[in-house]
Amino acid sequence: MKIQNVIAMAVLVSATTIFAQDKKQENQNLIEITSTIYMLQDQGGNIGLSFGEDGIFMIDDQFARNIESTQATIAAKDKQPVQFLVNTHHHGDHTGGNIAMAKTGTVIFSQENVRKRLKTAVDESKTKDGDTSLPMITFSEDMRFHYNGDTIFVFHVHNAHTDGDAMVYFMDSNVIHTGDVFFNGRYPYIDLKNGGSVLGYAKALSKLLMLTNEDTKVIPGHGDLATVKDVTFTRDMLLDLHNQISKLYKAGKTEAEILSVIGITEKYDALGYGSGFINTERMVKTVYADVKKEND
Repeated sequence: MKIQNVIAMAVLVSATTIFAQDKKQENQNLIEITSTIYMLQDQGGNIGLSFGEDGIFMIDDQFARNIESTQATIAAKDKQPVQFLVNTHHHGDHTGGNIAMAKTGTVIFSQENVRKRLKTAVDESKTKDGDTSLPMITFSEDMRFHYNGDTIFVFHVHNAHTDGDAMVYFMDSNVIHTGDVFFNGRYPYIDLKNGGSVLGYAKALSKLLMLTNEDTKVIPGHGDLATVKDVTFTRDMLLDLHNQISKLYKAGKTEAEILSVIGITEKYDALGYGSGFINTERMVKTVYADVKKEND
């Protein structure tokens, strides 16, 4: 099996199915956020890009299958090579293009747990060029780039979407890329099998809110460009769901019984949060499983 496909399977069963709703997009959408920072949307997680005199700084690279069109879109904007690439976590819809990017000389960075999980996939695949997909430089907690006239703060948030999540904050431009620690307008995917947790996810969003302000522009892992109000809503939603389901669990309710309590998610479903791949049932099951783990 090719390493591109192995990495793409790193999300639960397959990254190509986890975010199936993103396949509806047929054309790449390069959105200007500031004069130097852009968001690129396509089949997978949102890409962040910084263009400037120093070169191109990139955040995530989506699936392997569309990396060529991603590279073409970037080249149409700026012919300089992509010098640095940060993987916000290990899932294949954010790291699938790593091999192609490394072949062009791009230096890949990530939190150390991201490399560990990708290395496991590489070892299992036994593909010769697999190691070229791995981040070359890793960090434990945080690091800073001084690039394109900006201070870029890359920091780890613990046990949120996974155990290796990083957010990327362009401090001077006041733009932050959350990776999959924030999904805008939909229920988030929380990868419990790879170190994620509901309360860790909410805590990570609280950290984001402490660093930013009402003018901050937020690039989510999935969904449209957002504001801190959107982030606050998602954080509060997760705490609300966790609180409700925790009370029901401690009262002896089973998963099936909790799923039948319509009022738990009603106000969020009305806003369309259950219309994505992570539907209402799956969101409730995720929170239930995490609450059960906390109390066992």
